Amino acid sequence: MRILRGGRGLAIALVAAAGLMPEGFISAAPAARPACCYTNPQYTGVCVVQPAKNESCASIRTYLNNPRSQGKTYCGNTSIRGGWRQAKCP
Repeated sequence: MRILRGGRGLAIALVAAAGLMPEGFISAAPAARPACCYTNPQYTGVCVVQPAKNESCASIRTYLNNPRSQGKTYCGNTSIRGGWRQAKCP
């Protein structure tokens, strides 16, 4: 670590810690993706799923409606396959 004369390094660190750096100077955390919600006549309530980076609401619904799919823990690890429809999230 290189220490700058005159305490400039410390001043920059303090300004950054105080949140006073110009917008865009420090990269912001990525925005959370909106949740996907589904209903099924055999499932009580609305199933809410937070999609991962490589998932979409359509791909999750396809998984839930595929009778051969297994391995994911959507909707409380339900074994219900088929009949899922996308719904408005609560």
